[in-house]
Amino acid sequence: MSDSARADEVWADLAAFVHDHRDGWKKAVVDRTGLPFSRIRILMRLSRRSMTVKQIAEAATVDAPAATVAVNDLEDRGLVVRQVDPTNRRCKVVSLTDAGRDTVAAIDSVHDPAPEGLAALSGEDLATLRTLLDKLDGS
Repeated sequence: MSDSARADEVWADLAAFVHDHRDGWKKAVVDRTGLPFSRIRILMRLSRRSMTVKQIAEAATVDAPAATVAVNDLEDRGLVVRQVDPTNRRCKVVSLTDAGRDTVAAIDSVHDPAPEGLAALSGEDLATLRTLLDKLDGS
């Protein structure tokens, strides 16, 4: 198997592992915020940087009309604000409000314990995994 094919296989397995073990956290976050998870995904992306609606659509893998509806909803809830982009006055940039930042803090405070399979790894295995994740984060 080529390195590229192996990387694709590992990536698929990692993604499946995470997706299969996040349902409890997702439900807790939805319960805590009262927001649909699609809105939470957008808030989390906006917590890293302000974006145009087009950039939000690309980042959240939704079409532009769906992104517009989501941003309108978040704006109506007072969680985001649209402002004219100082570098391109024809565009508007979406940013979190103070209430939006508070909501992200509430999301971040929801405990997301390691799944049983991960928690069962030895300290040495966890240290190796941490090293590998740090390498990925630095790439």
